[in-house]
Amino acid sequence: MAKLKITLVHGVAHANKKQRATVQTLALRKIGQSTVREDNSTTRGLIAVVNHLVTVEEAD
Repeated sequence: MAKLKITLVHGVAHANKKQRATVQTLALRKIGQSTVREDNSTTRGLIAVVNHLVTVEEAD
C-alpha cells in the first residue's frame, strides 16, 4: 500500500478547534514536523480538512 508523507507548514494558532484536532490526530505538533501515514480514504479525509496547513508527498 502507498504511503504519504505529511508535513505541517503553518501553525494552528488561528485555526478552529476541528482543524487543531485534525492536526493532532495526524500526530503533528510543530511546524516542520512530518509523519508517514497509509494512503487510504481516512487519511485523505483528514488531509482535506487541513490542506491549507500541510504539504503532502508520496513517501518511499
